[in-house]
Order: sequence, then C-alpha cells, then structure tokens
Amino acid sequence: MILQSSTLYTFRVPACSTISKRSFAVRAKAEPSEKSVDIMRKFSEQYARRSGTYFCVDKSVTAVVIKGLADHKDSVGAPLCPCRHYDDKAAEVSQGFWNCPCVPMRERKECHCMLFLTPDNDFAGREQTISLDEIKEGTSSL
Repeated sequence: MILQSSTLYTFRVPACSTISKRSFAVRAKAEPSEKSVDIMRKFSEQYARRSGTYFCVDKSVTAVVIKGLADHKDSVGAPLCPCRHYDDKAAEVSQGFWNCPCVPMRERKECHCMLFLTPDNDFAGREQTISLDEIKEGTSSL
C-alpha cells in the first residue's frame, strides 16, 4: 500500500490586545502547482489593493495562506479558506461561504487567515505584494 505523505504548514500569531494567541495548520496532500500558487498570489495582491487591506508584516504568514489557497484550488477547484477544518470540502466549496474572499472578509473585512489585514491591525504590514520567491522562502522550512 502506498500512502501519500502530508505536508503540515503551521504558524503562530503572537497575542496582542485585539487578537488572541492562535495556531493555524494547513494540511496539503501534495505541493500545489506553481501555476495555482501564482494565480492565488496575483488574486491576493489584487484583492488587497481593491479592499484597502495589507499583508501581514511577517510575509511567511501570507506565503502559507496563499499556498494553502492554491492547494485547495488544485484539489477541490476553489480557493477554500485553508485555515479551517471541513468535514466535506466539496460541500463547503458549493456553498461558497468560505471560498476566498470569504463572506466575513467581504462583509466586515475580517480575515481569519490573516491574509488581508486592515491598516489598523497590529500585524498589518505596508505591502500589498508578494513574489513567488517570497512564497517559496516563506514555506521552505515547512
């Protein structure tokens, strides 16, 4: 029997007055395609500009989330939020609530994954761009 290995992406967000300490885990059965990573990178940059949000000051957070979105794009056909657990990913995709940008992000600018941060967020950086090299570097030790 051949078992597929899983990749586990984990990052911690330090506690602050507005965000409690959280740990996120994104599991992927295989690496997402470079094409999907680039598509999700471009989407994320465009959405950040359009929504007036910024990437996390720690670009590895952004890299992990983009890679998780790309993995879901490859595996289930849609950029399903990678920071949540789903019993049935296909059902979640069809409902669309957690497809990025998810409803909480679109309605209230609340991004559970910390991909899109409002300027007043303690973890918001000043950038709305990330390169493929930064994504590779930010996820290389995972």
